[in-house]
Amino acid sequence: MTVDRPVDTEPEQSTPERSAAPPRQWSPPATRPAGFDWPPEVDRAGRDLLLDLFGPDPEVRVELWDGFAIGPDTSTKVIIRSPHALRRALFHPGELGFARGYVAGDLELDGDVFAALALRERITRLRPSPAAVRALAVLVRQFGPRPPQPPPEETRLRGRGRQHSRTRDAAAISHHYDVSNDFYRLVLGPSMTYSCAVWESPETGLTAAQTAKHELVCRKLGLRPGERLLDVGCGWGGMVLHAARHHGVEAVGITISAEQAAEARRRVAEAGLADRIEIRLQDYREITDGPFDAISSVGMVEHVGRAKLPVYFDTLFRLLRPGGRLLNHGISFPGDPAGAARRRPRIGPVPLPRDADFLHRYVFPDGELHEIGALVTLMQAGGFEVRHVENLREHYALTLRAWVTNLENRWDEAVALVGAGRARVWRLYMAGSALSFEAGRSQIHQVLGVRPDSGASHQPLRPSY
Repeated sequence: MTVDRPVDTEPEQSTPERSAAPPRQWSPPATRPAGFDWPPEVDRAGRDLLLDLFGPDPEVRVELWDGFAIGPDTSTKVIIRSPHALRRALFHPGELGFARGYVAGDLELDGDVFAALALRERITRLRPSPAAVRALAVLVRQFGPRPPQPPPEETRLRGRGRQHSRTRDAAAISHHYDVSNDFYRLVLGPSMTYSCAVWESPETGLTAAQTAKHELVCRKLGLRPGERLLDVGCGWGGMVLHAARHHGVEAVGITISAEQAAEARRRVAEAGLADRIEIRLQDYREITDGPFDAISSVGMVEHVGRAKLPVYFDTLFRLLRPGGRLLNHGISFPGDPAGAARRRPRIGPVPLPRDADFLHRYVFPDGELHEIGALVTLMQAGGFEVRHVENLREHYALTLRAWVTNLENRWDEAVALVGAGRARVWRLYMAGSALSFEAGRSQIHQVLGVRPDSGASHQPLRPSY
């Protein structure tokens, strides 16, 4: 067991550990928040809780506001800067409480965020103990019986209509995408492509990997000059720009994010392709000008919702000409087609309150992931013949790690654009998602379907993609 006694000096700033990658340029602020000198009983409660939550030998250093620390002297550190972080964890056990503490600045993840987040496996095994109960009693006496208010970055969609109605979908999309185009450019890089890239190797580079992903989609769709492409959830226009430049198509891109639409139109005009690409601020349920020769749906299906998937695929089927192809690219999760476990986060056998997880509260409100078998079944029920399925989960882990590096290397700029809380949300969500893909807890599939033409698929006998 490694336990250090409290000290009165500030912890030294660390140099993040990395292997086979450039060193990170990010580190948290060194100053402590107001109220550093908490009563001794609060300090003792914090120490008891620290040992109860993480055990005596966590893999990385964990420090309290008074200098008490457990774990090895690693350059990666979890720094609990205020008792409010522990209050949040006690009132909302699991990922939500600690995420709120990080977003609010009550705790820091210094150094390698991926190594720090490995500690969450310990938190998910949290069980009530006499030490935790006593510590909670101390914190309640000190601060009162209510938890701290959630950070303002937490979304609130109540009163915005029924889930996956057009009004509420627009509000959910706005929460995530109408943040700042400059912020997205900083994180995503010059391609402004917010979806899984396709990597020849880890050394490929993010921009080249995103170009490879667009090209893979175009090849699977079999695009030819003069054909008409619909890109559903077009983002900032990366897919339609690539398809028009390199495959000579006429393209329509739709999004319900006002900021995305504005930036996509600017990029189209800058590229001199306004005569071949139209960007619309439009819901997929409002499209009436089919047919299209091909449809790409990249990173869109996660926002549709299970109850609306039949409407979604029926709509896309209707918008395609016979023989036309749909490429659906979206995040999924393994197993449990009914989605019960996904909707009910748990600590061991104990289900947490509905909608209690971090991603729904801070990142993708109303987002829903689907098991790939269920998704294929719904596509075929909508009339499509599924021709090809590909899992790219390792590619998304590489993509997310590249985005985290971009964010950390330009941390001060990111904070200036969107505020510290929002930047923290993104750092936590992208790093945690990368670990989830690497562990196989999340997957991402490209599913190619065709609208049959009197039995003909118009597919080659053996595909070249």
